[in-house]
Amino acid sequence: MRWVIWIVVALGIIVALIALIGSQLPKGHTLTRTARVRLPPDALYTLLSDVDGYRTWRSDVKRLERLPDREGHPSWVEDTSSGKVAMYFERMERPSLLVSRIADPTLPFGGTWTYRITPADDGSHLSITEDGEVYNPIFRFMSRYVFGQAVTIEGFIKHLQARATQGPSR
Repeated sequence: MRWVIWIVVALGIIVALIALIGSQLPKGHTLTRTARVRLPPDALYTLLSDVDGYRTWRSDVKRLERLPDREGHPSWVEDTSSGKVAMYFERMERPSLLVSRIADPTLPFGGTWTYRITPADDGSHLSITEDGEVYNPIFRFMSRYVFGQAVTIEGFIKHLQARATQGPSR
């Protein structure tokens, strides 16, 4: 029976250490990933801004629900393996800039993704900058040391590049 108590105490200490370390990490972070995409800037912009089409090329999106537009820009809830996230585009400047924002203040994280598109010889350069915040110190620790803060952007870029090599939509 003592060993059960020791295990519970050890687990409690580990969780407390994770929370302590997480509370010392900054809530905000910024990271950028850049990729070459084999689509011209206008076609890439169209693909990125067409949220209704996300399920056709983003295998991580299980369901997508369109919400009423916000200030003339698309708003939606995407359901992925990470859960449901309400989002909207707060800036749309064809063909070079999109800014999406998480619209749900109840989540343990928030922030924006800024998509910058520039022409390249064989398509476009796409830079995605995440200006994120992680509010819960345990989740902050996990995102920094376990999951990696760039995993979502890197997965998004992988799906995007696969879609771009398929050619026009069927």
